[in-house]
Amino acid sequence: MARKQPPAPARTAPPRHRVVVLALDGCLPFELGIPQRIFGRAEDAAGRKPYEVVTCSVRPPGPVRTDADFSVLVENGPEALATADTVIVPASYELGPVHTEGTLTPELAAALARLRPGTRKVSICTGGYVLAAAGFLDDRPATTHWASAGHFQKTFPKVRVDADVLFIDDGDVLTSAGVAAGIDLCLHIVRRDHGTAVANDVARRTVVPPHRDGGQAQYVRRPVPEPHTATTSAARAWALAHLHEPIRLRDLADRESMSVRTFTRRFREETGVSPGRWLARQRVERARQLLESTGLPMDRVARDSGFGTAQSMRQHLTAALGVAPTVYRRTFRATAAR
Repeated sequence: MARKQPPAPARTAPPRHRVVVLALDGCLPFELGIPQRIFGRAEDAAGRKPYEVVTCSVRPPGPVRTDADFSVLVENGPEALATADTVIVPASYELGPVHTEGTLTPELAAALARLRPGTRKVSICTGGYVLAAAGFLDDRPATTHWASAGHFQKTFPKVRVDADVLFIDDGDVLTSAGVAAGIDLCLHIVRRDHGTAVANDVARRTVVPPHRDGGQAQYVRRPVPEPHTATTSAARAWALAHLHEPIRLRDLADRESMSVRTFTRRFREETGVSPGRWLARQRVERARQLLESTGLPMDRVARDSGFGTAQSMRQHLTAALGVAPTVYRRTFRATAAR
């Protein structure tokens, strides 16, 4: 008689990644709410929520002033920082000596001392002042709101400030420019952690563009075209539908009946980047989507995303993502299958 096999052990869901948001007096409600809106809405292919979002104060639980005519009731004290896998510091207009002298207040220093080694650190807008005052940005690239960049650099000379980008990903430390750039950075983190499909789903739920690259300029000269002014939007839409084909700058300019010179200038005014750089980013995004969602051979993915050859795609993806296409596919298709 065959021996009855014991039941297979039940598969347990992986622990959720804990995002702790540090609410400081003078915080901006919009920026304070970004992490919950982005990470709190993320779901993987199985409908599981990979993040847990917690808000805390540097003081015991209680009200925290905002820059608006209301306060928010924060139910966690600084001890929550000791549980963070990622800590996010949104902007505040009441940073005191952090802003004026580049030094932490005693209660802020004590709160940040609770962070475990390896905790990922993220700032939105002038929240970067807190990371810099704590020494987390020394000898590293960082950004902040363009209007504060000069003062930020003067206050923290060890930081390599770049005021011309939306956000900077330096591995375990990430910084963003002001307001909506915080959304871009949080979506980038979701994309980095769980792939394009999960990030795009969050973007759709939030009704925001799914991807604005960190290297895009903070200040775009012509974000909304003036009435009766020709734009490059039709050329961009056409390019997205024909990424698998060779696309020349002349082809794009012809779509808008412009000279190459006029088209290039107008394109940069509207997007903040050159046509060639924009096109390369769109092809990287297309390749990522195909690598995550299909089992197509690498040569086919390269061809369908417009890179032509697998070698060319490998070079572009390694430069943009830091990993080869095979590693990227193995990582994110496995994540989707869990």
